[in-house]
Amino acid sequence: MKIFDISLEISPKLPVWPGDPSIGLTQISFMNKGAECNVSYLQMGVHAGTHVDAPHHFLNDFRTVEKLDLANLIGEAYLHQFTDDVGIISSGQLANASIPVGIKRLLIKTRNSKIWESGDNDFQEDFVAISPDGSDWIVDHGIKLIGMDYLSVAPFGKGTPTHKILLSAGVIALEGLNLSKVNTGFYEMICLPLKLKGSDGAPARVILRS
Repeated sequence: MKIFDISLEISPKLPVWPGDPSIGLTQISFMNKGAECNVSYLQMGVHAGTHVDAPHHFLNDFRTVEKLDLANLIGEAYLHQFTDDVGIISSGQLANASIPVGIKRLLIKTRNSKIWESGDNDFQEDFVAISPDGSDWIVDHGIKLIGMDYLSVAPFGKGTPTHKILLSAGVIALEGLNLSKVNTGFYEMICLPLKLKGSDGAPARVILRS
C-alpha cells in the first residue's frame, strides 16, 4: 500500500492569503549553544498551508473546527483531475467529470498543483476554484468533503458565495492540497486537523493511501 502525503510543507516561504499573517518558524533553543534540547516557535494563521474550514469561518454560527465530524475526514475519497484549460469548476464541469455516484469525499486536481510542483512561492490570484453553481452541485450530490489544490475552494475576490453554500450544508472545505503526485482514482484519505477549540479552521496533515 503506497502512501501519498498531499500536505504542503509549512515554512516562512509558503504563500499565505493576502492580509493573513505570514508564517514564522524560528528555533529559539539550541543544543549546539548549550541548551538541553532544541525548541522552535511557530506563528501562523489557521488558514495557512493545508487546512480545513469550519462553518464558523463564513457563517459565524459557532460550528467550530473541534466540532467537525471525523467520519467525514477519514475514509474513501475520489480524486478527479481536470485539464489545464479549465479555469473554473462549474456545475457543468462537475456533471461531465464522470464522478462516481455516492462518493462522500471529492478531491479536485487542477493546474494549481503545478504551482506547488514548481516551487513558486508567490501568491497566485488566478488559481482554479469552484463557482457557486459548482458548490450547489456538490451539495446536491451528497458530498461531505471537497478538497482543492490551492488555498481556497472559492475564486479570488469572490469567496463568500461558494463558501457559504458549502459550509451551510455542512460540507468540509479542505484547502491547500498538493496533488501533483497523485492521479484520478479512488484512495483512502486520512485528514486530521489540529483540535483548536473555538477556531474557524485548522492546519491539517492529509495523506492518501492507494
